[in-house]
Amino acid sequence: MKYPSLRYILTIITCISVGLTIPMLIGSSSIKVEQQSINQSISTTTPPTIPDKLTFDNVSIDLRRYDRRERIDRELMAFMFMHSSTLQLIKKANRYFPIVEPILKENGIPDDFKYLMAIESNLNVTARSPAGAAGLWQIMPQTARELGLEVNDQIDERYNVEKSTRAACKYLKKAYAKFGDWMLVSASYNAGQARISSLLEKQQVEEAMDLFMVEETSRYMFRILAVKEIFNSPRKFGFQLKSEQLYPVIPYHTETVTTTINDLSNYAKSKGITYAQLRDANQWMRGQTLPNKSGRRYIINIPTQEGMYYNPNKIKAHNKNWVID
Repeated sequence: MKYPSLRYILTIITCISVGLTIPMLIGSSSIKVEQQSINQSISTTTPPTIPDKLTFDNVSIDLRRYDRRERIDRELMAFMFMHSSTLQLIKKANRYFPIVEPILKENGIPDDFKYLMAIESNLNVTARSPAGAAGLWQIMPQTARELGLEVNDQIDERYNVEKSTRAACKYLKKAYAKFGDWMLVSASYNAGQARISSLLEKQQVEEAMDLFMVEETSRYMFRILAVKEIFNSPRKFGFQLKSEQLYPVIPYHTETVTTTINDLSNYAKSKGITYAQLRDANQWMRGQTLPNKSGRRYIINIPTQEGMYYNPNKIKAHNKNWVID
């Protein structure tokens, strides 16, 4: 019987050893690549730095206490990592803040209440809640009527940016006359004045942030502070925009009407625009007609032809802190 040579046997052993080693080397390499990927992922996801204090209407709010710190941390992280929503807030603010800020100022309302408006509606003019609140300021139908707005099937002035802002100012001034504190006013905008008054009495505290409230209202005040902080310095939270990416204020010329318009499509066509463009510029119109038996005065926005087209070179940032250019 002829046995294999020693050289042949050594060759077989070498092949087997190599075959066993290669998978181990490949596996080790895969583990290293996977670990590197995990490390990279961890390093790019970091929480925001929490400031010791923030301000609302120039009043300092101490955030060092554990409950306040954790609540502002939650809201900052929410806005920081809801990338598309927060980006759109900043883009839309460039269109609506220039309209709202002068109205707040002329009514003696702190400028910071524009951030309350931002969290109420996400700066969506057509926003409507399941409860029936509508517009940028999310005003309920009955409250809107009490504040002087027209609300019916054909006309709903809660969707009129200027008129709804003036109505909100009326509510805010009444609330301030009651509470004498703007943060309590902001809490009452969410929970109602009667509810806040009752909670202050029962819990024997004076500050809104010391109240034990339902989660929605408890978060509400901190969401206002969080969105203000992000708007003041978007880049600090990872948001980098250029001026050309912001939404510009749409230029209009206005027409005053005191009679009924039976067909808004024909009316729009006569102005050189479409019905859709007319409705977009006047969200308070809710139908195909504009009834006006009482001869009431309505101001209609007609977008200019030039203004309907984007010109990136002409878009200006309302706040230079919002952009990197």
